[in-house]
Amino acid sequence: MQHWQETIPFDFSQPGISEIFTERALFFDIETTGFSPARTSLYLIGCVSRTGGCLAVNQFFAETPAEEPEVLAAFLELLTGYDTIITYNGIGFDIPYLKSKCESCQMPDPFSSYHYIDLYREVSKLRFLLQLPNLKQKSIEQFLGIGREDRYNGGELIEVYRSYVKLPQKEALHLLKQHNYEDVIGMPNLLPILSYANLFEGRFTVVSLRANQFPSHQSSLERELIVTLKNDIAVPVPVSCRHEDFYLSASGEETTLVVRLFTGELKYFFPDYHNYFYLPAEDRAVPKTLANAIDKENKKKATASTCYTKKTAIFLPQYKPLGKPAFYAVYKDKKSYFELSEEFISSKELQKKYVLHILEYLKECRK
Repeated sequence: MQHWQETIPFDFSQPGISEIFTERALFFDIETTGFSPARTSLYLIGCVSRTGGCLAVNQFFAETPAEEPEVLAAFLELLTGYDTIITYNGIGFDIPYLKSKCESCQMPDPFSSYHYIDLYREVSKLRFLLQLPNLKQKSIEQFLGIGREDRYNGGELIEVYRSYVKLPQKEALHLLKQHNYEDVIGMPNLLPILSYANLFEGRFTVVSLRANQFPSHQSSLERELIVTLKNDIAVPVPVSCRHEDFYLSASGEETTLVVRLFTGELKYFFPDYHNYFYLPAEDRAVPKTLANAIDKENKKKATASTCYTKKTAIFLPQYKPLGKPAFYAVYKDKKSYFELSEEFISSKELQKKYVLHILEYLKECRK
């Protein structure tokens, strides 16, 4: 087995890095000859940790498949000094693969005792916002403007390793080492990608609200509410997305959410329709106690879909009963509305709650 070690300087002042990448956290990436741990070999594990203002790089390389247990044991020994594991798709591949190898090598499995951060899983939740062609690590690096020398992927290097086992050559060894090396030293630079997830988790402050009017394609004026947020952690690359009534844009420390307002008449549906009569001429429902004096021909028993009253106001869209009472354009519509009230305008707490609701909706509907 070969063990390569290196210490290199690193800029920990980048937004969102020092908070997560502590001296108790370890990045790692594995290289294998395939996906099935039962039928393939583990030949390289690369690790990066923090030591002061530098990165400590460790790589464990099996020169032959017979050295696989030695590589695994060396990695597990290094792992004992940490409590947090940060990977890129490690939960989906690396960890299950290593668990299986521990079992086949009759080694204790330590992986259940760690806190995990899987950058792939976090990025996959926000693919709609980042607009990435795929979720490969190299694609995230390109999005963030991170360069690398390595031009190969893990699959392309399988035959390189097999050739090296038969006939060791320096050029092949360099290719194998360099690919893993660039993967692991690039991982800390991926941490700013979590700033987008932080935004969707509520790590922002509502700074201001303002209303705006704009001409619609029907030549009438429509209203929108512009909510300005200050991000706790600056996003590294400007992003934006549009969906239905919403437009979201984030750049640096500022995020803007634009919400199309509904101005006009909507319906509030009473839940206990058995206690109401519907008045067709007035297009509204009234309690039975108030309908006693109304002629039978002018009223009928209310149903769930006719038991409503109407209100004209300025409304905000919602997808669960966040603001009450909830008004609808159509009975049982997925989208409801609540009135843009003075209470909402004056409450940063209500505003943040609403923004989080819309961010969650954008994330769920764009999966």
